[in-house]
Amino acid sequence: MTPRDYWYCFVGVQKREWLRFWQQRTRFASALVRPLLWLVVFAAGFRMVLGVSIIPPYVTYITYETYIVPGLCGMIILFNSMQGALSMVYDRELGSMRVLLTSPLPRPFLLLTKLLAMGSVSVAQVYVFLLIARWGVGVRPPLEGYLAVLPALLLASLMLGALGLLIATWIKQLENFAGVMNFVIFPMFFLSSALYPLWRMQEASPWIYQLCLLNPFTHAVETLRFALYLQWNGEAATITLATTLVLAALAIGGFRPQRTRLLGMPIN
Repeated sequence: MTPRDYWYCFVGVQKREWLRFWQQRTRFASALVRPLLWLVVFAAGFRMVLGVSIIPPYVTYITYETYIVPGLCGMIILFNSMQGALSMVYDRELGSMRVLLTSPLPRPFLLLTKLLAMGSVSVAQVYVFLLIARWGVGVRPPLEGYLAVLPALLLASLMLGALGLLIATWIKQLENFAGVMNFVIFPMFFLSSALYPLWRMQEASPWIYQLCLLNPFTHAVETLRFALYLQWNGEAATITLATTLVLAALAIGGFRPQRTRLLGMPIN
């Protein structure tokens, strides 16, 4: 295999993912409804209850809407990554991934290419959300922050995509996937710094605070938050990167083309 063959495969997978995204416009709309609901409706109700003090990376008091925007960016990536993992399992059994896995290209390259393709779609949705938040709600991070946050967005999408793929590889019946995801998505999201500062968690419950610290999604959100405001959180970025590498290695190592069953019937 030549570098041209690898590049041809990479571009092909990217094009197919974007074509699917273009054909499923309702998926794009639904991905924005959830965070916008939090930003517009819930933030209005919680504004007086959850005042946010001066905490890094902010240099002054901020509104609750300003605080939760990075967390809602993480929400978009989290839900899209889990949905993408499900679609990857279907593709593996009945779609394009089944064909790709018969190619001479290494399986790790194919899976990482697929994760990057799904991540690029999630990143595009995040940027649309950030523009709506800027012009519709008035959450205005520095303009340079929109570019600085791009590596953090890609890293978060890879970490969460690898997590979804890892879970999908061990689910034998696809009809159980959605139920299992609920036990992953909601604890990861609510036991994090996406909606409220960790110091408030520490005041409310020390043991829940420790769970938040152990949650890799917390560190992904903090990496996004600091990058969006042109600051560097080395600890959060390092933990996110290390978690991404571990999850990717486990997901790629555990990926088996014949593991999943559709409607209780094995695929041969």
